[in-house]
Amino acid sequence: YISFDVDGIDPAFAPGTGTPEIGGLTPIEGQALIRGLRGLNLIGGDVVEVSPPFDPSGGTALLAATMMYEMLCIIAEAKHTRK
Repeated sequence: YISFDVDGIDPAFAPGTGTPEIGGLTPIEGQALIRGLRGLNLIGGDVVEVSPPFDPSGGTALLAATMMYEMLCIIAEAKHTRK
């Protein structure tokens, strides 16, 4: 199971979180982290700590959706490989 916490992303890229982390990951580093889990026996995942009121532009929600997409891709691949 993968749980991706958006507050690990630098607030320059994801301000819409309750606990912003200065010096956090870039979105590309976050994607690389998730993609690095390919090949594991994954069964599910979530993206947490998204707070849209702190980001009226919606960029954080879009970033969270992108990270979830990355997770779904590797989870689907893991499921297909198990067959």
